[in-house]
Formats: sequence, C-alpha cells, structure tokens
Amino acid sequence: MALRSNPTLRQLRLGAELRRMREQAGLGGSQLARALGINPAHVTQMESGKTGISVERLRTIAALCMCVNEPLIEALAEIITDRDKGGWWEEYRGRLSQDFLEVAEIERHARGLSAYTMAFIHGLLQTNGYASAVFARSYPPLPGHEVDLRASFRLRRQHIIRSEATPFTAYIHEAALRMQFGGAKIHAEQLGALVDASEQPNISIRVVLFDADTIPLPNENFTYFEGPVQELDTVQADSGVGNLIFDAPANTARFRSLITRIGSAALSEQESREFIRSIKKDMESKYA
Repeated sequence: MALRSNPTLRQLRLGAELRRMREQAGLGGSQLARALGINPAHVTQMESGKTGISVERLRTIAALCMCVNEPLIEALAEIITDRDKGGWWEEYRGRLSQDFLEVAEIERHARGLSAYTMAFIHGLLQTNGYASAVFARSYPPLPGHEVDLRASFRLRRQHIIRSEATPFTAYIHEAALRMQFGGAKIHAEQLGALVDASEQPNISIRVVLFDADTIPLPNENFTYFEGPVQELDTVQADSGVGNLIFDAPANTARFRSLITRIGSAALSEQESREFIRSIKKDMESKYA
C-alpha cells in the first residue's frame, strides 16, 4: 500500500491515539511490531497516519495494548470506516493554507462546540462584511481576491451551525463586541446577526463583561470540539503563527475547566442578548 503524502487531520488523530494506546501499555514500537508480525517501520507509519489500518487490526492492537475502553475503540473504528474522506474544504486545497482546511475538518466531525473569543467575533458567527473587514486587516495586506476567498470559505463553514445540526456555545468577551472591523455600520450589522443567531435553538451566546470577577483566562481565542468520546475531544487555538491544535488529555482537561470557569462568570443568554442590543444601538447612533 502506498504511503499517504498528506494525511487528513482525522487520519493523523487515529495514528496519535494508536501511539497513545501503545505507550499507555508500556510497549515500545518494536515490541508491538513483533507481536503483530510486522516491520517496526510499519508501526511508525500507522502512528503517523501515513498508512491506514483495518478495523480488525485496530482491535488486535487494542487487545495487545490491553485497552478495554470499548467506546474509544468504536470511535476509532468509525474513523477507519468513514467514507467521507474528502469534505467540501478539499475544494480549497492549494488555494488556502492547511490551517483553514483543518478547522473545517474538525468542525465537520464535532458533536458539539464551545468557543471563547476576546479580540473578534467567532468565525462561525461572522457576517460577510465583518469577515471581509477582519481579513482586510491582515498585515502585510492581502490582495482583494484573497480577502474574498477567505471570507467566502468562512461563511461556508457556518453551515454546520446554521443547519441546527451542531450545538454551539460562544463565550464572547466584551472587548470583542466593542472592537470595530469595517466601521460602525458593518459592526452594527454584525451585532444584529449575533442577536439573531442567539435565538437559534442550537446556539448559545454569552457575554463576559469587562467588570466580571477575575478568572484565569487563556492568552488566545480558542474553540473546544467535542468528539464522539471525551478521549477524542480537540482544542484549536489562534496564534500569531497559525492554528495550534491540542488533543493530549491534560490539555483538553485544562480547556474544559476553563470553559466551566468562563461560563460561571458570563452573563445569561437573555442578559447577553440585551447587552449586545445595547452596543448595537450605540453603533447605529454613529451613522444614523
């Protein structure tokens, strides 16, 4: 079987979980290879997502690694048998960076999402005008066609929540609500879109005020993606050099705890809706 030159994020995650399973059993790669009757290089290739495995081999590896977590094994088997390998985002391969494609791939397979943003409205809630203004602020500046491409891709991602298929909780810091991209009119339209989105049954929008009690916060915007089992949860954080993806249990546990603490300090859904409306009114007065 030819090696994959560009494994998908899900294929990489399957390999990482196989490696984690082996390491938790205290087995080296060579030991597992001997038990399977294969070359040690093949184990490396499986764990790096370069080559696929069958469900039968997955279960053999799980047995050899003494893994009795049946829900996790079933979730990994689902990744193996998933035929939706080429999502809509593949149309953009070669036109947008890998970071864009990875976020869309994670969102597509998430069972639920929670996000926290401090600098701007989350991409899944942005209007076209707002998204275009955000990308137009890039430095060095992007040409107009690149801004349009990124904005259209961002809006296409929103189908997963607009279809009411995926639960989404967005914690938005007051700073992000007041930060203007594109001027008062575009910002007011964005705030109005937030209010409308908050009335969808699968979307919860909650605001963290400037004067909220001090809580430990991350230094970045982040999104928490729920997998079919907690072991397959993933976190994506924004950084100045691109996306940061976390899937180690200690990292996902930390972000779950952060979400709980942020939620305890945030306004209720109704209070948040009224607060956003009040800022929208202020914005509208600037161009009325």
